[in-house]
Amino acid sequence: MERDGKVELLAPAGNREGFYGAVGAGADAVYLGGSRFGARAYAENFTTEEVVECIKYAHLMGVKVYLTVNTLVKETELQDLEDYLAPFHEAGLDAVIVQDLGVLVRIRRLFPGLALHASTQMSLCSAYGARLLKDLDVSRIVPARELCLEELEALKQSTGLELETFIHGAMCYCYSGQCLFSSILGGRSGNRGRCAQPCRLPYAVREGGTELAAGHLLSLKDMCTIEHVPRLVEAGIDSFKIEGRMKKPEYAAGVTEIYRRCVDKYYELREKLGPEGAAEAYVVAKEDWKALRSLYIRSEVQDGYYYKRNGRNMITMSSPAYSGSDEELLLSVRKKHIESPLKLPVSVKADFQIGKPVEIVFGWNGGKDSEKETVSCRVIGEMVGKAKKQPISEEDAASRLGRLGDSALYAREMKVSVEEGCFYPLGQINELRRAAAAQLEEKILLVRGYGGR
Repeated sequence: MERDGKVELLAPAGNREGFYGAVGAGADAVYLGGSRFGARAYAENFTTEEVVECIKYAHLMGVKVYLTVNTLVKETELQDLEDYLAPFHEAGLDAVIVQDLGVLVRIRRLFPGLALHASTQMSLCSAYGARLLKDLDVSRIVPARELCLEELEALKQSTGLELETFIHGAMCYCYSGQCLFSSILGGRSGNRGRCAQPCRLPYAVREGGTELAAGHLLSLKDMCTIEHVPRLVEAGIDSFKIEGRMKKPEYAAGVTEIYRRCVDKYYELREKLGPEGAAEAYVVAKEDWKALRSLYIRSEVQDGYYYKRNGRNMITMSSPAYSGSDEELLLSVRKKHIESPLKLPVSVKADFQIGKPVEIVFGWNGGKDSEKETVSCRVIGEMVGKAKKQPISEEDAASRLGRLGDSALYAREMKVSVEEGCFYPLGQINELRRAAAAQLEEKILLVRGYGGR
């Protein structure tokens, strides 16, 4: 999934199902949290082994992985960073999303080549802060969500840093990283990943004995910018970020699929009509609007701060509860993207001739571009013998060679030649298949630019 200069679509993953669903739905990158230092302490999150597994799988699919280390860290915890991040760095982690400046400096010293992204928790509002982070070797910033589009464009032009901005999901009443409400009320700090969301509770405004207003006065409507895709693309934003690591896998996959379709549609229109013509021709399908509103939307939607400062119409007032979801839609998303994870199509060729070593070739054509050179690997097995009792058949060999369920591959094309009357242990065919699949995956990683770690 090469971006080719296009905006990146960045999806959330709170667990493995969410991760595989987001990749299958078309994400260019996925952000997730490990067992520590993440701003979603109550998400299911990932074990170290799961993160490493996800990194390899994502890279095989041409997708990037960003790890959240976006909480404020205590002095006594800093010493644990190296051991925590080392296996992810070794696996080829693409970037770390950081809030704490001390953590940022320490990661840069420990892992010089690892990309650093400044979290929205840093509340970056101006070029001054962005330039400071650029001097600290940060390559991307996630500005405060309260900046309008013109401010984001100016920030991009004045710093040259990559910009990652939220395009869909829940909104906070306060500046990200600056809210102490949960900490004050219940001792659960949002800056430690434990926000209790007191802003979603009902409140009343009183003056003297008179109640002036009552309701969910601090609860913002969810953000949805699907209709603004053309303007956001042309503003120079580098990454469209979907919020939602605490939400169900169906949400991550479903929302990602819709934004993927709409972003791709805009680029297709732009190629034909140019930016102005494409913006005019771009229309969000009614089915996509309906689907987005059926995927865990908090009562109503709004388009964030891109075009406004604040206002009463940004507040849910009546209820912060999710307005429900379409169970049929959720089931469809689950079957399409979660129960059947995306795999790479490969060709499998094998030749079993009596008196000759078995030869098995796995090949991958490099993706959508049919002109790309095929990536292939060849494994040679033991000599094929003559059957004394039960010879193997082409069906036997093909069945064994096609069992790629434990890999990121599936056999789309199978060509197996078996000489009549030959014998070869089926267990050894399994071993050859595993060896060929592993070698091909390593070669694909090299092609993707992830080899040699």
